[in-house]
Amino acid sequence: MKVDLKQVEEACKELYIRALKVLPPDIKQGFERLDRNETNPTGKAILGTMIRNISVAEDTNNLLCQDTGIPIYNVMIGANVEVDGHQLKQAIVQGCERATREHPLRSSVVHPVTRVNQHTSCGRAVPVITMDFVPEAETLFIEMIPKGSGSENNSWLKMAVPADGVDAIKTFVIDCVLDAGGKTCPPTIVGVGVGGTADLCVHLSKVAATRRLGSKCDDPEGAKLETELTKAVNQLGVGPQGLGGDSTSFAVHVETAATHITMNPVAVNMQCHSARRARATFTPQGLTYGF
Repeated sequence: MKVDLKQVEEACKELYIRALKVLPPDIKQGFERLDRNETNPTGKAILGTMIRNISVAEDTNNLLCQDTGIPIYNVMIGANVEVDGHQLKQAIVQGCERATREHPLRSSVVHPVTRVNQHTSCGRAVPVITMDFVPEAETLFIEMIPKGSGSENNSWLKMAVPADGVDAIKTFVIDCVLDAGGKTCPPTIVGVGVGGTADLCVHLSKVAATRRLGSKCDDPEGAKLETELTKAVNQLGVGPQGLGGDSTSFAVHVETAATHITMNPVAVNMQCHSARRARATFTPQGLTYGF
């Protein structure tokens, strides 16, 4: 399957706009579940306001949140997909720039030293573009995630001592959730990376934080941690917007990787309650959008 790069550019523009305006169904279902189980009156009132905000944004074709975030595009390529990787990246960047210029959106991206804003949501190494390969031979997936600073500012890495075992992992995650408090606009998705190198561990925590609600880690030990930590986090009482309640987090997601015998990296990355994402699927039959 040969990829039409102009179609990719147009899709990447559309994905950014869609992600900012329409919340994925699994997150909406997560809100419904939390709202049913919330016992704190303040927490329940805040959840109600959040649910209403989602409805108003979609009914009026408006943004779910004013923070357009750091744009992230995750690209997954099938074996029989024919595409120039460099040109593919350029098409993604151009689509991202067009979304901000033509819609228009607030550009939240600046130079890290000068703080100059190009008003394109792009800059050095941004949008963030990751590439991987999938078994669907005739398919190209592009997932767009706008990651807001409220959640991204709450990111941590600890090079844990292996001898401290799994308790060190659990304690670190709990401490991070308490440290974040209401700053991540909870209820959150708490992404946890365990293992690998320092940089891989942080990447895994981002993958975990932006995973679909209801999905599970394919490592049984990681899945066990997810269950235990989700229960523990929601007993902390942080609650929606940090003002108290049962609904601190939709879920804790964990991703793992093998690591060195003398180290055990643990990273935490959070996603806010407006857990936005959108996906384009390219096949020989055409282009479709989803989540």
